[in-house]
Amino acid sequence: MTDQTYCDRLVQDTPFLTGQGRLSEQQVDRIILQLNRYYPQILTNKEAEKFRNPKASLRVRLCDLLSHLQRSGERDCQEFYRALYIHAQPLHGRLPSRCALQNSDCTELDSGSESGELSDRGPISFLAGLSLAVGLALLLYCYPPDPKGLPGARRVLGFSPVIIDRHVSRYLLAFLADDLRGL
Repeated sequence: MTDQTYCDRLVQDTPFLTGQGRLSEQQVDRIILQLNRYYPQILTNKEAEKFRNPKASLRVRLCDLLSHLQRSGERDCQEFYRALYIHAQPLHGRLPSRCALQNSDCTELDSGSESGELSDRGPISFLAGLSLAVGLALLLYCYPPDPKGLPGARRVLGFSPVIIDRHVSRYLLAFLADDLRGL
């Protein structure tokens, strides 16, 4: 249900939106004016006047507007939902298509969590490990160890590729091999 288009959602939401007391006349007028002023390619001035005609009932005008938007295309329906969100946010949150999308998103998240996660420790743990690795790399880069000063440190670094990923270990072993030739 997550691959539902805006036009499909509008078809699903039309009975709800045209229900008695859902949208006030002012809200419908604001939505029509937004679609006309900001997106004149969606509603021309003539169409906007037709949908704002006070002689027709609000329900008829709203039904005509929604059917016009459904015929117009996906982008027009999307802009209608944007205008509805701006001018009638509480109603937008109660739309049937929105409730269906929220329910399907929850079930998808539940099924996705069973597949396993890389780490359950969170982003702070990742950032701590990353900053430690970057700090050590910068320390080695800025202050290369003196081969005469700390010979034991070279031995410790020699065992670290066992712990570190194979891509990093290649570079570390190459670094050690260059220094060992000098000894």
